Order: sequence, then C-alpha cells, then structure tokens
Amino acid sequence: MTNSTLNNNTENVDGSVSIIPLGGLGEFGLNMMVYETEDDLIVIDTGFMLPGSDMPGVDLIFPDIHYLVERQEKFRGILLTHGHEDHIGALAYVLRQLDVPVYGTQLTLAIASGRLREYGVLGKAQLNTISPGDTVELGDFTAEFIHVAHSIPDSVAIALRTPIGVIVHTGDFKFDMTPVDGKLTDIQRLARLGAEGVLMLISDSTNAERRGQIPSERSIYSTIDSIFQNTEQTLFLCTFSSSLHRIQQFIDLANKHRRLIAVTGRSLINNVRTATELGYLEVNPDYLIDARDASMFSPHEVMILSTGSQGEQRSALTLMALDNHPFLNVEPGDTVVISARIIPGNEKAIGHVVNHLLKRGAKIYHERNADVHVSGHGASEDLKLMINLLRPKFFTPMHGEYQNLVRHAELAESVGIPRENINVAEDGELIYLTADSCEVLGREGRSGRVFVDGKPEIGLDDIVLRDRIQLSEDGIVVPIIVLHSDTGDDKQPAGDDVSTIGLNTGEIEIISRGFVYMDESEALIEKAKEITRSVIANLSDEQKHETETVQDEVRGALRRFFSKQMQRTPLIFPVVMRV
Repeated sequence: MTNSTLNNNTENVDGSVSIIPLGGLGEFGLNMMVYETEDDLIVIDTGFMLPGSDMPGVDLIFPDIHYLVERQEKFRGILLTHGHEDHIGALAYVLRQLDVPVYGTQLTLAIASGRLREYGVLGKAQLNTISPGDTVELGDFTAEFIHVAHSIPDSVAIALRTPIGVIVHTGDFKFDMTPVDGKLTDIQRLARLGAEGVLMLISDSTNAERRGQIPSERSIYSTIDSIFQNTEQTLFLCTFSSSLHRIQQFIDLANKHRRLIAVTGRSLINNVRTATELGYLEVNPDYLIDARDASMFSPHEVMILSTGSQGEQRSALTLMALDNHPFLNVEPGDTVVISARIIPGNEKAIGHVVNHLLKRGAKIYHERNADVHVSGHGASEDLKLMINLLRPKFFTPMHGEYQNLVRHAELAESVGIPRENINVAEDGELIYLTADSCEVLGREGRSGRVFVDGKPEIGLDDIVLRDRIQLSEDGIVVPIIVLHSDTGDDKQPAGDDVSTIGLNTGEIEIISRGFVYMDESEALIEKAKEITRSVIANLSDEQKHETETVQDEVRGALRRFFSKQMQRTPLIFPVVMRV
C-alpha cells in the first residue's frame, strides 16, 4: 500500500503487510486478494461473479483492478488456488491490462487457458505450472503450495512467507477422508506449519453456518447408483462443468450400468476433454457418443451430462427444459438429476427450469429432495480443524456473505483465537498486518465492480446499469417537444414530415412504454403535457435554444410529477425537435 492511502501511524514499511480483498468478502464469487509490502505486490485468485436478476443485460461481473494498475511496477505475480471460475474467471480481464506471471497447478492453468484463448490473451500470458510442495519466490513473498481436497482436482492452499511471518490463504477446501482421486488434504504439512508458527490465517467461510463436517464426495455414490438402477428412460445428469470428481463418479456409474455418455454444454465439453487428456478423468472412449447422435439409441442406453445447474438462461439444461435445444429433448418418464448447490440468488432461475422440466413429464432430483450433492467446502468442524492445525496468531475469514464471515469469526473465537486478534473485513478494506498487530482500515476507493455486457473489454458504467434497472422496473416516458427554430415557441406539428415520427395533433406528444397503459391514462398524460408546456413557457429565449437545458428542465418536472402521482419514477427521455 502506498503511503498516500495510509494514515501517519500505519505507513507501509518493511515491518508490515497490507492485505486488500478486491472481491470475495461479502459475496459468493469475485475472489481476489492482494498482498502487498513496501516493494512488492502479489494477488491470489482472479475470479468473476455471475449477475443476479436485478442486473439486466449484465453478463459477468469482474473486480475493479484500478488499484493493481496503479501499482503495476511492484506487481510480481498472480497465484491461483484452483480452477473454478469464481477464482480464475477474471484472469483474461486482468491480463488484458497487466503483464504479470501466473502460477497454478497443471489442471488449473489448462482450464484457465481455454478462457485466455477465447479472449485473445493466451499468446502473451506467462503461465507457470507448479505442483503441491513447490515454492515460488516473488520479491518479499515466498509462496508454498499445499494440496487440499475440494470438488475439483489440483486445488491448493498457499502459505506465504513474508518479512513479518507466515500467512496461510486456504482457498476452497474440505477434509475428505475418502476423496475420489485418493488425494487427501495435506494435514501433515498444515500441522508442521502450525508448529513452526503462523502469523495469520485467511480461510474459506462458504459453509461456516453448516454444523458438523461435510461428508465425503463419495457419499452420494449410492444415491446416484440407485437413480441409475431405477431409471428406465434417458438419464440427464447436470452439475458444474468444473466439478470433475462428481463427473468421474457419473462416468463410473454409466460404465457400471452400461449407458453411453453424451456431453452437452460448451464449458463441460471443454473441461471433460482437457481433464481426460491430462489424466484427471478416466473415460472409456467406447462409451462416449456425440450428443447429436443420442436420439439414435434407445433411451435406457443413454446418459446425458449437461451444464445449467444454476438455471443459466442459455445453458443446455434450460434450453432442454424449454424444448429449445437443437437436438436434445426431455420426454415424459425421463429423469433429471441436478447435482449442485443452489447458489443464493439463483433460486428463482432454478425453480423456473425445474417447473418446465416437470411440465415435460420428467422426474427431478436435486439437493433439496435427494442426497445428490455434497459440498466441496468444509463445514464448521472442518473450519475449526483448519484453525487448530495452523494455530494462527491472527485470523480473518474470507469467501462468503457477511453472515458467513461473522459465523466463521465466532468459530475461530470458540477454539481459542482471542477476539481482539480476529478481524472481519469487506471488499476494499485494508487489513494492516504487522508482527504484533492486525487492524482493518477504511476502503478509500480501493475496490469496486466492473459490469460486463458481452466481451470483457466492454464494461458498463454504474449509471447504465441503474438506467436498465429503472427501465425494467418503472418503464420509460418519452416527451416529444417541437420548437420553432426561430422563436423557440412550441409549435403545432403539421405535415407529413412531422407525422412520420409519430406525433399526434397537439404541440407536445408523450409516449410511454412499460409505465402506464396509454389508452387508460389519458388524464395523467394530458396533465404531463400541461406541465411540459408550462416548463417551456417559463424558459428564457436563450434557454429555449439550448436543447440540453430544455431536456433537463422537462425531465426534472415530469419526474417530480410522476413520483407524486404514481409513486413510481420512470426513465424520462425528452426529445427536442426544431422545425
């Protein structure tokens, strides 16, 4: 952190580390954490977040990285904990603006490479493959990568050795004693770090409010196996495209029950191909078929692997639910399994898909009516175990909504971390760490969000998003004002040229869409016309010749009028014409 953003008592010197979350503290997704000394800066994870229903026209949300751009001369590298999009999805956006090396495990970088290639930055990306146990020196930081179990292979926690002590950043983790790939969280290494001394732990809070310990990934095998046995027609299995341990179990069961496997959904196809080529998935090629050929086989011979577990509008499952998929259909008697956590905010979209699948006669299994999903994030006992293994002096929860962070802080206190050594922070706040103290300072404009409509380089300003929200909620009103080019007086429209733009007889025309039904609101519209005429009449001759002034005055007057009359404020877009 530069001295200009710190007070006189907290200057960034050799005896301190500044930790700034640019995303991931206060929401699910958008994970990006900055670690900074006087001379060097590194970032752990660069994730995106999917928009909610209150963000019309937004495709993706990225962290605002102006803080990094301003300090690019000391930016030493990006460290990735695993290959989920909420941790790597913004990498292409970052590398478009910053030329820094990236470090991650083989699978993580392979998945990230697909997105980098898509957005034209793979050629210039400095991708460095690491393995658990490796260390990387980046200025004042020495990063050690430690294997942890999660829902995707090749996940790591990162221990940062700094001039003031060791900071452990867990990434996403759980303690799975029977993982699908046989690779356990490296408890021994974590315990050794704890014995050596950990200054600070920053840990995953996703499931802090869940009691007990998260079951093994293998715990759902018997339930899915039973569904295979009892499904007489086509079986559709839907999960996150990066949940490779889950996908491996589906593939194994398809082999056991002699069903052919068809994969649909671009991200799922790419991830299955990549993971298979690298040896992270074991797939018998004799069982794989092109999804376009699925209809050539009897329904009981086919299993469809699909994306769309969160009800995404253009996902394969949503298209099938709406009978709009180009070559796959859900028929009466088919079975659909949605094997994924319902991310908060997506309940309505998922419910929409489920309703349409039920209308098509399908039988539906999801996490609320069957044991078809198990989380990749540790619950309260897992989180306490991590704290007890590392025994940190200071503790800060990350990854989750504020309620998750607070609950995790309570868990840390329950296992012996002094309350004064626990800090709950939010995006943009500065966590200022020394060997003897840790405090949370203000935001000072360090963080924000970039709303993307289309490609990553096309961002939406906040005002554009607010306009879209207002338009979707309250509609639009367009006052069309015709002024005489000489006098500025409002003029009765006449003639074919004027009528072709939609003006009715009268000097002011008002058009409304999504606000009121015009045919049943004549009194309201006439009053709005009178207000518009009055506004123009009260303008000086000079003001009448300034289009922006006319628009601003009319907009303000109508906004006040509609708000008072309707308790709604439509988007008002005055059009001024001169004849």
